[in-house]
Amino acid sequence: MSAKSEDEDAPPELIDVSAMPAGQTSVDEEPTARVPITLVTGYLGAGKTTLLNYILTEKHGKKIAVIMNEFGDWGQEVTEWMEVGNGCICCSVKDSGVMAIESLMERRGTFDYILLETTGLADPGNIAPIFWMDEGLGSSIYLDGIVTLVDAKNIMRLLDEPAPEEKAESHDVHHDHGSGPVLSMAHMQISHADVVILNKTDLVTDQELEAVRDRVASINSVAKIHVTDHSRTPQIEGVVLDLHAYDHLADLDFSKKGHSHMDPAISTTAIVTPPIPADKVNCVDAWLRSVLWDTTFPVPADSVSSEPYPVDFEVHRLKGILILDDGTSRIIQAVRDVFEIRDAEPIVTQDQSKPLQCKIVLIGRGLGSSVGPWQESFESCLVAK
Repeated sequence: MSAKSEDEDAPPELIDVSAMPAGQTSVDEEPTARVPITLVTGYLGAGKTTLLNYILTEKHGKKIAVIMNEFGDWGQEVTEWMEVGNGCICCSVKDSGVMAIESLMERRGTFDYILLETTGLADPGNIAPIFWMDEGLGSSIYLDGIVTLVDAKNIMRLLDEPAPEEKAESHDVHHDHGSGPVLSMAHMQISHADVVILNKTDLVTDQELEAVRDRVASINSVAKIHVTDHSRTPQIEGVVLDLHAYDHLADLDFSKKGHSHMDPAISTTAIVTPPIPADKVNCVDAWLRSVLWDTTFPVPADSVSSEPYPVDFEVHRLKGILILDDGTSRIIQAVRDVFEIRDAEPIVTQDQSKPLQCKIVLIGRGLGSSVGPWQESFESCLVAK
């Protein structure tokens, strides 16, 4: 990796801690309480390290562990952790994310939040699923969300004219995508985000910034967008920390999140239906397995959709909430072909006058020009015997 041009992008000065306590959960904390983790991603020079430096020096009342994967090497060992002040510890990672976090969890009790910075060339879709697939990690941490930093000055070029090393390979090896729209790593990082931070906005005009905002929203219309310069966010909670990315889907107005065609490579589409019978959750599970695992979905025999069903697509990110007729609800979260359906906390919406509905949002490549086929396919699985 080439050296960064700005001094503020350099990693924080570290002080070696040779005898950090092993740490147990406090008396007041549930022994099984899981620690939240946020992935911080973004292309080279977007300002990720500057953001982490900023967080490490701000007073936020949290004990944060920062994992900086600045080498992109996934085969060596973690050798030491460092104290950086403000209740934070840090590691410059030279091994796999799983090993680094396992090493960190041996010091559980010395921190209550984890930030994992990826390399600029990292695909977050390859990292996020480990928190579900690794049984040990899944019982001790949970993915609070994915934050993607975007360089407002250079993002359009990264999306439209990526250099060979800036392009992303499709994860779906079963389809030949031919000469379709260029898929860049910037596309992948934006499509997986729960929060997008538009950084370096002091380097663009208001018109350029608006164009960037529109382009980002066309790729991922449900991610929260924050605008900043020099990675100094107006607040940390809700932007980088305590995202609760899967807890507030009921308040999303999907009627305003229509299918956009501004970016030909990746788009967002949303399915909204009334509450479903509790015994249909297994049907939703089967539909998700078909869509996410096999990249196909059943076309009902009595299809009335005026739009063709997509036959060559990839879902990069999927989030949803199922409202059941027994008064309970379920949360769906997925990164590519790894997904889970879990019980949701009691739902409290900002506008209680609106009835609760099932909502599923899909972000990916080749989703088609209309939500119609997706809506019809999903609803057909609910009536199938």
